[in-house]
Amino acid sequence: MANKRVLVTGGAGFIGSHLCEYLLNQGEEVLCLDNFFTGSKENVRHLMGHPRFELIRHDVVEPILLEVDQIYNLACPASPVHYQYNPIKTTKTSVLGAINMLGLAKRVKATILQASTSEVYGDPLVHPQGEDYWGHVNPRGIRSCYDEGKRCAETLFFDYHRQHGLDIKVVRIFNTYGPRMHPQDGRVVSNFIMQSLTGQDITVYGDGRQTRSFCYIDDLVTGLDRMMNHSGDFTGPVNLGNLGEFTILELAEKVIAMTGSKSGIVFKPLPQDDPMQRRPDITLAKERLNWAPAVPLDEGLRKTIAYFRQLPGIC
Repeated sequence: MANKRVLVTGGAGFIGSHLCEYLLNQGEEVLCLDNFFTGSKENVRHLMGHPRFELIRHDVVEPILLEVDQIYNLACPASPVHYQYNPIKTTKTSVLGAINMLGLAKRVKATILQASTSEVYGDPLVHPQGEDYWGHVNPRGIRSCYDEGKRCAETLFFDYHRQHGLDIKVVRIFNTYGPRMHPQDGRVVSNFIMQSLTGQDITVYGDGRQTRSFCYIDDLVTGLDRMMNHSGDFTGPVNLGNLGEFTILELAEKVIAMTGSKSGIVFKPLPQDDPMQRRPDITLAKERLNWAPAVPLDEGLRKTIAYFRQLPGIC
């Protein structure tokens, strides 16, 4: 018998597919909803025959009627390459998707979790970033379709909580990596691994001194589960990310060494509004969720590189 009926929007994406797998292993019945813009059936093909798994092709911009106990709202392109491809659609996905999923949660009295992002902090003026920091976001820049869309989604979640008493959870996800990342999604880990494995020079934007913190997918999924099933009235927002902080240049050198690649490093201009520093303060997650990441970067990179090595066209 399944414990709960759980809807995962964006469930065929990188994070969503790992979450679906985790929930099935926990005994839940899982409805995976995706429009396959950045998600892929290949990410969930191994789940297709599972008796408690159902795949639904649907865009969260349009309403849907389902009976569920919990909703993880992950649907939205998350890499600059994809969310800048159609920025208006990106904003619609964040805002209309939130409205539709909140409406569904209200109707069926489900608990709903919003996958927000560290991008709500923009190019931060405080470091590390805590949940009480309001951010430094350019509302007119090329990244704002994603940044402001996610900020508006958070607003909607808290207004539904205040106005309708909806049981909400909000997490802010920092850079996450692991198997099933899209090989052409433009994010730094997948970019560096793909370039190294195919013998291309690694592209570093700016001088490479900008920093990021990289959280392995298994750690993130555990955090999402802890937040969703927290028994108290803790709504968040709460940061989920790794405390380890590395420069982009350090990451490039590490990937080259771990792949045994002969790739060089080339430098290109830094894109508009690209943050110079990004590291979470996870004090709140530790205190309220008893959560902290456990997978060090080298271990996570080894698993991720192994995944990319077996993709078609990789030697």
